[in-house]
Amino acid sequence: MITAAATDIDPFSIEFLADPLPFHERLRELGPVVYLEKYDVHAVARYDEVHRSLTDWQSLQSGAGVGLSNFLREKPWRPPSLLLEADPPRHDAPRAVLQNLLSPRRLRVLEAHWQADAADVVATALDGAGPGGTVELDAVTDLAEVFPLRVFPDAVGIGKSGREHLLPYGDFAFNAFGPQNALVTEPAKTIGPTTAWIGEQCLRENLTPDGFGAQIWAAADRGDITEAQAPLIVRSLLTAGVDTTVTGIAAVVHAVATHPDQWERLRADRSLLPRAFEEAVRLESPVQTFFRTTTTDTTIADVTLPPERKVLMFLGAANRDPRRWEDPDRFDLSRDPSGHVAFGMGLHQCVGQHIARLEATAVLGALLDRVASVELVDTPRRHLNNTLRGWESMPVRMTLA
Repeated sequence: MITAAATDIDPFSIEFLADPLPFHERLRELGPVVYLEKYDVHAVARYDEVHRSLTDWQSLQSGAGVGLSNFLREKPWRPPSLLLEADPPRHDAPRAVLQNLLSPRRLRVLEAHWQADAADVVATALDGAGPGGTVELDAVTDLAEVFPLRVFPDAVGIGKSGREHLLPYGDFAFNAFGPQNALVTEPAKTIGPTTAWIGEQCLRENLTPDGFGAQIWAAADRGDITEAQAPLIVRSLLTAGVDTTVTGIAAVVHAVATHPDQWERLRADRSLLPRAFEEAVRLESPVQTFFRTTTTDTTIADVTLPPERKVLMFLGAANRDPRRWEDPDRFDLSRDPSGHVAFGMGLHQCVGQHIARLEATAVLGALLDRVASVELVDTPRRHLNNTLRGWESMPVRMTLA
């Protein structure tokens, strides 16, 4: 019987979260399946094994929880997501409702409005500077956080008051997929009012009649989902719809700031704009990890795992696996990045990915209208999270066209 190589690497240590790339390389080289001694779980970091684990929902379930906790044996801190933490048939109706609601065709009606909003956000960030002038700003706090917090809550249909809760709630939810380290226990002391506010926004009476939230409740009225499911589906939107998009927008800005030749290519050919977003999220992988749980004896690359074994999938490591990608650490608009696993893959692939694309390309398009060059003026500061990889701050200088 083939066994997995054991390692004392801790993927939730501060050292790992601050700079995961060297650890990713070590994990990939240890073998297709590794055993993480600290947490008594197995892990996959190569592209092929991550892809296989994402797509085989029958053998590697999400319903036991996509974090370290096992929902089959432990009480979660909040009701499980009907999309992220459920499998067929429980997963099917909620996903069908959201997939229809968030399809590219349905989102097209928002495109012109969001592009206008993006132009306004960019104009404010550039602070009235004229052609040839330069502006120093923080790409995270002045752009990447501002735009999603402006347009996404409007689209869902929640009120203007209290939106400051969205980022800390998403941050806590993604931290909670990891162990009970300080990233979880410290914010847990004060997260109560934020969690309560999120719950209130999911109720029918607190949603505007023209947003995604109201349309989810309308699906309950039609019998497509139950009334008990409706607020949980709205909550899923609020949980995953902001933090990941903030990181996606910041990833694009970081990519073009550190690869100025690719920014010039993008300025010369705007048809590359969608590819720029896909390549940036491949490179940065806003969601770094998720767990699955085996349902039966499951063989991954000749290593057989028994039932109820947690398997940690390193999405970020897979997206930089040189077995799959040539020169994987480079942002390259000549590359076809399709097949990346930044949004997952298969049955549980992120249903809101089209929103992230639309938001990020709106901001990038607005920058292309005004900006000739983007450069870092200081070392960006990472925001540490057990599951997400993003930035706390990214000082940049933009020279206007």
